[in-house]
Amino acid sequence: MTIKNKVVVITGASSGIGRATAEKLAQSGAKVVIGARRVDRLRAIADQFPNGNVLFQETDVTDRSSVASLVKLAIDNFQRVDVLYNNAGLMPISKLAELKVDEWERMIDVNIKGVLYGIAAVLPTMIKQKSGQIITTDSVAGHVVHPGTAVYAGTKYAIQAIMDGLRQEQVANHIKTTMISPGAVDTELFSTISDPKQRAQTEKQEKENGLKAEDVANAVAYAIDQPADVAINEVLLRPASQMI
Repeated sequence: MTIKNKVVVITGASSGIGRATAEKLAQSGAKVVIGARRVDRLRAIADQFPNGNVLFQETDVTDRSSVASLVKLAIDNFQRVDVLYNNAGLMPISKLAELKVDEWERMIDVNIKGVLYGIAAVLPTMIKQKSGQIITTDSVAGHVVHPGTAVYAGTKYAIQAIMDGLRQEQVANHIKTTMISPGAVDTELFSTISDPKQRAQTEKQEKENGLKAEDVANAVAYAIDQPADVAINEVLLRPASQMI
């Protein structure tokens, strides 16, 4: 079993990479369960697949019970979870001296704790199955830091440690881990930047030179569509024009 008939749970699925991945996997025959805060957008995705293979539920990844409920929806309807894709994330970049502490805390809640809540929600089921794959959207910022990205990059470096620790702990249970680490991508991620000048600059860069969400969705599909004895632990992809 590669992509077809796999049960895949995706957070942050209402737009961008999450939406593109949900649509690609559903088109490939997966049973997809999607969560995000914007229910109208989730419904629009599910409506494209009237065969009942795309289910959705409002999900806040900063609320452990909300993430657990999304996973329960998958198990109740499809009796298993083969893949969890922790995709929800924020990028309100700013320099440390600006002291945007509320934004730091929000990034920690979504980018780190949200991933941990996803792991906690699926791990007991995957251990019982003796199979599974946990994928997380990391970033080039999990490899390289530059001014303005210290806290954002810190959350992504943390994901590197968490995911590799998980990989090592769960080898015996045949649970794979994969980090998807894109560079600039043309999505709505820039909208979480609160400084108007920085937001406009980032938006311009991503729209003109960034990867498409579908490019990243292809990387996710590649990682899933592997034999049981092959684990793609990380995919690092940038626009060809991106230097950093």
